This record gives sequence, structure tokens and C-alpha cells, in this order.
Amino acid sequence: MTQREYPVTKSDEQWRAELSPSEYAVLRQAGTERPFVGEYTDTTTEGVYSCRACGAELFTHTEKFPSHCGWPSFYAPSEADNVELHEDRSLGMTRTEVLCAQCGSHLGHVFEGEGYPTPTDQRYCINSVSMRLAPR
Repeated sequence: MTQREYPVTKSDEQWRAELSPSEYAVLRQAGTERPFVGEYTDTTTEGVYSCRACGAELFTHTEKFPSHCGWPSFYAPSEADNVELHEDRSLGMTRTEVLCAQCGSHLGHVFEGEGYPTPTDQRYCINSVSMRLAPR
């Protein structure tokens, strides 16, 4: 996790008590759920996607698109300052990690220039387990 203080800050013990083991592994340890198993991968339900750790709004159904990559994909957050982007040099490659701007939890990664027909040519590849969908 990054070193800055976030508006929502909890101890490791508090996060472990509030999150399931799979949620903790992704949100607090920057893990990744297996492709094509997340509950929101293919959903088209209208609503707001919020951080499962702190409840902050992240994305809405209007930014979601079918990328067929195995994880829910969005072309932008609902508001630019709802997420934070960091360089990630893990696994022998350079990627851009997406974090919740309120609690610093790992959400996934953002990729550019893949040719998707979206307004931003970006794909926010987000773990289902890192979000909750509140249907509209």
C-alpha cells in the first residue's frame, strides 16, 4: 500500500476483521481475483459501484463496458478524484495501479491504447471483490 494518509484509515487488524479473506487479499494486499469468476464481470445492472472497504463511490454503470477480459471494465471513474493512480512495477512489468482515493485500497489496474471503442480509450480493469454495486 502507499504511504500517504487517507481520509479512511484503519489498522491492519481492523481491515482483517471487516473484510473477508478474499476481499482482504485484493483490497489490502493488492491481489487479483481469477478472471471470469467475479460477480460483476458481465452484469449490466444499472447503479453505482462503491469501494467494498470504505463505501466511497468509484464507478457507475454508464462507464462500464463489455471488454471480455475476465474482469469488470470501465472507461473512466464516475469522478476523476474518486480513484488514485500509481505506477506498479510488480510481476516484471510496468502497469498503472488503481486505488480508492478514500482508503487506499487496491482496486485493479488501468490500461490505455487497447483499441476499445470508448470515449477515453482506457480500460479500468477492476476486481469485482473490491466493489459493491448499489442497483439504481
